[in-house]
Amino acid sequence: MEHPIYRVISFEKVGAYILRIVFDDNTIQTIDFRPVLKGALYGALEDEILFDQVSIDPEVHTLVWPNGADFDPATLHDWPQYAESMKKLAEKWDRETIPTK
Repeated sequence: MEHPIYRVISFEKVGAYILRIVFDDNTIQTIDFRPVLKGALYGALEDEILFDQVSIDPEVHTLVWPNGADFDPATLHDWPQYAESMKKLAEKWDRETIPTK
């Protein structure tokens, strides 16, 4: 099975936790990341100062954050197809980080 390879070539912040991302095939996705900012890794990005430190990794050409969070560029490229499943995963991550008594 072939996995398409996409590269993020630029992005722009268009709102709180919302990025407009441009890919090497000229596809543009505007993504509101708030629904997936849950769990140990992505939950830290709820801090808008940390979220705003997003950059493009020069090797893998995807969005990365200083805390190690990133997303597969193919997932970002096809975000409308993955948004609901990513939200469900985020809810699971959130439950896993809630301490139990």
